[in-house]
Amino acid sequence: MRHVIALDVGGTSMKAALVGEDGAVLHHARRETGREGGPDAVVEGLLAFAADLRAHGAEHLGAPALAAGVAVPGTVDEATGTALYSANLGWRDVPLRALLAERLGMPVALGHDVRTGGLAEGRAGAGRGADRFLFVALGTGIAGAIGLAGGVEAGANGFAGEIGHIVVRPGGRPCPCGQTGCLERYASAAAVGTAWARLSGRPDADAADCARAVAAGDPDAARVWTEAVDALADGLVTALTLLDPGTLIVGGGLAEAGDVLFRPLGAAIERRLTFQAAPVLLPAALGDGAGCLGAALLAQDLLQHIPQTTEVRT
Repeated sequence: MRHVIALDVGGTSMKAALVGEDGAVLHHARRETGREGGPDAVVEGLLAFAADLRAHGAEHLGAPALAAGVAVPGTVDEATGTALYSANLGWRDVPLRALLAERLGMPVALGHDVRTGGLAEGRAGAGRGADRFLFVALGTGIAGAIGLAGGVEAGANGFAGEIGHIVVRPGGRPCPCGQTGCLERYASAAAVGTAWARLSGRPDADAADCARAVAAGDPDAARVWTEAVDALADGLVTALTLLDPGTLIVGGGLAEAGDVLFRPLGAAIERRLTFQAAPVLLPAALGDGAGCLGAALLAQDLLQHIPQTTEVRT
């Protein structure tokens, strides 16, 4: 059965699947990333996981996979297949595509985790059928993916979509990127959780707790939430002005608040628009499975160049 390997590498765990040409998940698995062992251990763990997935396909599906797609965090040069940098994983300039291709004996596509998730949302999720969309993930940080005609734009240097580092509050909170006032310091799930934990006096409180307090009518939570929504709207309108997408898809942990986020966010965006056309605002549809599905799509794109009769090494 023709299938591909899909891997989504996160800071704490790696999600994986074997996916058929029709998109059916034939096998799925998860392992710890093992970052406590250092960057070399993470790379070796990834290679071993991919090899085990290949072996599983050969044993249980009649043949090994024909291609692999891998989504990784940090800065990625997709053209050369290099994982340039990841603060969470500690690696720099890792030629992941070449290492995986050598270990697996098959073509490999390497993608940025958020752009890969955006690819999945664009083709199979909330953005299905949209020619131009912007996908924004509100998690520990904030990142985005610019969708164009069924693909996602990487940019000249692999930085396209880094909306979290648009400066929305000049001279504001310092950001690890070296700037001050970046969007993700105000509107990420981590930023909201930190602000609410401090204001509520509950050190373990997070963004979901803040959203629940907002829904319950807590005025202090509403102030934290409004600050985040206003910052997010400022950053998004900047992006909308530059990119003019027809669809805006918002996902990540903060988006799980549903209407508590989307109603005030939609209104805040509308208030800021003048000549710009308002995009369709949609919640992401695929959840935390978007990265793995997107990795499968990257691999399936490679299959377009592999004839049906191609034999692969066993």
